[in-house]
Amino acid sequence: MRYLLRRMGFYLVALWAAVTFNFIIPRLMPGNPALAYLAKIHAQNVTTAQYLAMQQEFGVDPNVPIWKQYFDYVNALLHGQLGISISQFPSQVSTILSQSLPWTIGLVGTAVFLSFLVGTLIGMLIAWRRGSWYDTAVPPILTFLSAVPYFWMALALIYVFGVNLNWFPTDSGYDVFNVSPGWNTDFIGSVAQHAFLPVITLVIGTLAGWVLTMRNTMITTLSEDYVLMAQAKGLPERRVMFNYAARNAILPSVTSFSISLGLVVSGSLLTEIVFNYPGIGFALYNAVQGDDYPLVEGCFLVIALAVLSANFLSELVYTFLDPRVRQGRS
Repeated sequence: MRYLLRRMGFYLVALWAAVTFNFIIPRLMPGNPALAYLAKIHAQNVTTAQYLAMQQEFGVDPNVPIWKQYFDYVNALLHGQLGISISQFPSQVSTILSQSLPWTIGLVGTAVFLSFLVGTLIGMLIAWRRGSWYDTAVPPILTFLSAVPYFWMALALIYVFGVNLNWFPTDSGYDVFNVSPGWNTDFIGSVAQHAFLPVITLVIGTLAGWVLTMRNTMITTLSEDYVLMAQAKGLPERRVMFNYAARNAILPSVTSFSISLGLVVSGSLLTEIVFNYPGIGFALYNAVQGDDYPLVEGCFLVIALAVLSANFLSELVYTFLDPRVRQGRS
């Protein structure tokens, strides 16, 4: 319990650092949110009082000390206020993110789950049959595919399956012209069809890591005494592979789960841009294009919070799965 409290304290400090950097970095960038908004709407004859009021609204009033701006920013975050979007004025940033976040969670969650499940299973099987032709062929092929940038892989899948074969749609999160959002089969089917290529893009890019991690750990585990003893007793192959070897070999994969999630999140940002997928990545892209500083801050904050939460969750799972961690660090 003490170990988990220490780790929770570490992640709270990391979250504070992320919030602080999220406040500082946009203010080091050239430009001004108020000026960006005025340029966007082609405003003319704006008075000084109006301009100062807009700066106050966007939280960049030069007459307010930077430390007070920081505390106002943190206080607003604690009350769930992320500011007003410039590109979609006067919409709240929190409203825009609440609309985009479910799409990214669905995309990343599905990709991570499939990549982990398929990669772990493949790694386990090729380790059990180490030295065979697929042990020699599969890892290099997957390693090559993982080295391909996400946007290249996305463009290749669009060209093959979207343009040439016309099997899957290549943009948006669902058919906006023929389907109404809601819990109905038409909408769910359209979402699944539109998500197929983005999910496959992320799965292909991350599959090699799971396969190699599980393969190498599984080979080491298979040489352990308790596994050799189980084989010597004549236990069925499937029981030895799953109950004795794979159960312990999968632990390092759990620890690398959070790292993989961070990579998938970063890859999903580019993937969403290529597919015009309505998630956080696409919102971030539009915010950068429109000089929307509050929305950029909100997107970065959500991404940092998601990665830190996933890291902490993976530590909880690892502590639960491995009793040695609970006993050695309590």
